[in-house]
Amino acid sequence: MNVEIKIVKGLEKPYAVLYTSQLNEEIERAVSMLETTSDVITAVHNNRTIVLKGDDIYLIRIESEKTVIYCKDKSYVSKKRLCELEKALKPDFMKISKTALINLKYIEGVEASFGGSMLLILKNGCKDYVSRKYLPNLKKYLGL
Repeated sequence: MNVEIKIVKGLEKPYAVLYTSQLNEEIERAVSMLETTSDVITAVHNNRTIVLKGDDIYLIRIESEKTVIYCKDKSYVSKKRLCELEKALKPDFMKISKTALINLKYIEGVEASFGGSMLLILKNGCKDYVSRKYLPNLKKYLGL
């Protein structure tokens, strides 16, 4: 993809135009990344598009190549990639592994686990392991 940036003085908000001969996955990803400006996330549940706020989300995890968003008592599927959601939801969210992102507000506790990792437990009952790579950031956040 070719990219051109023009600086326009007096422009209040950035404005992007994409020229393409066809709509494909690369263009859809670019649009998705450009549109990610707030913590409003869309997901699908029973063929309906659901609008979620960051405060609704407890855990986001990649499962079977799908991005699954866990809320208090329901889960949804998002078309966005984990890295896109991470950018949109900062600073309340932290990556705990290559495939999982958690809402820091909903941590219930942590337990020591095998191989130097930790098991993270969220207030909605979801559990996931914190990999060693991401453990220092979580420990710093928790004051451990």
